[in-house]
Amino acid sequence: MIFLSASIPNKDRDKKYFESADVIAIRDAVRALATLVIPQTKLIWGGHPAITPLIRHVLNRMNFSPKDHVTIYQSNFFKEYFPPDNLDFEDIRIINEKFDKDSSLLEMRNEMINGNEFKVGIFIGGMEGVELEFEMFKKAHPKALLLPVASTGAAAKIIYDNKVENPDIRLKNEYAYMSLFRSLLKVVLPNE
Repeated sequence: MIFLSASIPNKDRDKKYFESADVIAIRDAVRALATLVIPQTKLIWGGHPAITPLIRHVLNRMNFSPKDHVTIYQSNFFKEYFPPDNLDFEDIRIINEKFDKDSSLLEMRNEMINGNEFKVGIFIGGMEGVELEFEMFKKAHPKALLLPVASTGAAAKIIYDNKVENPDIRLKNEYAYMSLFRSLLKVVLPNE
């Protein structure tokens, strides 16, 4: 199983994420990752409304049952904001909301990250949530491969620059995401 933590930074939130974000790179990286990973293993992510449609688009072009290849986690706290694309996925784990947004998101992240056995964590773009998920993932899965895709900017670049020892330089300089993921994931994907 592969964990994806990704989002497209919002210009109205912390500028440190938005100013370095490369929205085209984020979208390209998510699409390349989904195209490569979905046929071979399960991809799990917290159903961010900017990321879920990208993965749905990839799935619509493939002949795979979403139930067997993707799992989305979401907090019921945000039920009124769930993207319509959710209806295309069969395996959606709705985590009961807590008292406020932060505790609800933390509960969802705990179940998503601690409730699965991951071999790889991939971090693309994002804001503070991606940074938090990186810390949680690293603690819960200390032997997993950590791939912050710094070329997408935002939180992934901050993680790459400050939180990973000896990161692969290709994560910072490479924009041919299909070949990048094919190379980096060949140890965990049977057909690569």
